[in-house]
Amino acid sequence: MHDPVPRLPSLLEAVLSVGTDLELRATLQHIVDAAAELTEARYAALDMTDPGRDGLTGIRTAERPEPPAPPEPPESTESPKPPELPELPELVVPIHVDDEVFGDLRLAGKREGPFTDEDEQLVRVLATQAGIAIGNARLYETARQRERWIEGAAAVTTALLSGESAADALMTVAERARRLAEASAGVILQPTEDGGMEIVTASTLDDPGDIVGVVIEPGSPVLEQLLGGEPVFIDDTATDPRMTTRVRHRFGPSMMLPLQAGGRLLGTLALPRRRGGRPYTAVERLLATQFASQAALALVHAEAQHSRERLAVYEDRDRIARDLHDLVVQRLFATGMMLESTQRRSAGTGDTDKDVHAMLGRAVDELQSTVQEVRTAIFALQQPPADAPTTFRGKVLREAAGAGAVLGFQPSTRFTGAVENRLAEPVAGRLLTALRRALTAASRRAGVSRVEITVDVTAPLPDGRPGVRLTVFDDGEAGNGHAEGGGSEGGAGTTVTWQSPL
Repeated sequence: MHDPVPRLPSLLEAVLSVGTDLELRATLQHIVDAAAELTEARYAALDMTDPGRDGLTGIRTAERPEPPAPPEPPESTESPKPPELPELPELVVPIHVDDEVFGDLRLAGKREGPFTDEDEQLVRVLATQAGIAIGNARLYETARQRERWIEGAAAVTTALLSGESAADALMTVAERARRLAEASAGVILQPTEDGGMEIVTASTLDDPGDIVGVVIEPGSPVLEQLLGGEPVFIDDTATDPRMTTRVRHRFGPSMMLPLQAGGRLLGTLALPRRRGGRPYTAVERLLATQFASQAALALVHAEAQHSRERLAVYEDRDRIARDLHDLVVQRLFATGMMLESTQRRSAGTGDTDKDVHAMLGRAVDELQSTVQEVRTAIFALQQPPADAPTTFRGKVLREAAGAGAVLGFQPSTRFTGAVENRLAEPVAGRLLTALRRALTAASRRAGVSRVEITVDVTAPLPDGRPGVRLTVFDDGEAGNGHAEGGGSEGGAGTTVTWQSPL
């Protein structure tokens, strides 16, 4: 036996090297390399007892060397027997992590002679330190994974509460989960009316078009677990008899996790890996299950937030309706007073028929204006909440509302004629651009307290052709803006006119 003292520095160096990296795979590679160098073995490997736990496969330094060929047999007249190849001597030392066997460190092909008792003692010391290093690497890897999943859940919660639509919210959950799990797809399934489950959202590295719409039919063995809110873990989707979908052959290990909050099942989050992919570890399963629970809670909160926003819209519409009622009543009351005064003047002062006619004309105009205001307000109240308007009237009202946020009051809007039927693209687009510019100019003028928008599709052009005319009036101080398309400015305010053939 060799004196162990000269090899002590090599042992110390090997012991130190196995703890230099906190990443688990790198730590295992350090252990294998250090053992091979310490014993002068040409081959070293670490065969893990449960490689699926850490998502790793065996670690090796090089290919196993072939055993030496047997000597040539002497010439003989008898039939030669097939030679027996000698087995390559191995040194096997188990590595313990806490109270369990992590794996076996196998060494073979020592360059000079067989392995000695000293080699075994050195490797056992190294294996003891390796167990500590593996435990530390496991803790670090678990902490890092947990941190990533927690950050992912927080990002999903923030995104969902920022006002995304229902479809975008589901895609956010599927996309983030796919990346965290290193899966080939992130899939959301929701219950169908006939008792099955359908893929409604899919995030994949490829085109998800052939995945969305896939249905797990009623009667599938896995369906009872999913509808019951139970997680399902699958080793190989392609061969598992519980899986019956037409896309199952594309995937391997998978997790199917309930999106459930407050006893309510919103759907299922499925995270399949590619065929032949590494299995999910116990830590990954736990973290993904917790992520699904957090995502489901965020989806419920987002839905509640959308409901509150819709309620706020309805409350605002109720306020608008009350304001509209007050405005209509005031205008009608004023119009009635005007007509009554006209009647008294005509009877008591002998005003000319011309004066009476002018005052009655003003009264009629006021009534028409009131009717138009009522129609515009009713149309605005009919717009779906949180949806972009698709009609021309709705787009004009949206521009007016945007300007109202800057002006501090809502511009008055009036439509004359069948604008939806007679006004088409691209004229409607150019009109909206002109409206946007006119409202921007009005918002920059000082002293603006009233803005009136009129869209008239009954006004003919100067050459007699049918056309559309946009008029934007504001009572601000003239000189701070500019009129467009035939507009005029004066002391009484600014009028911007734009017109185009239909």
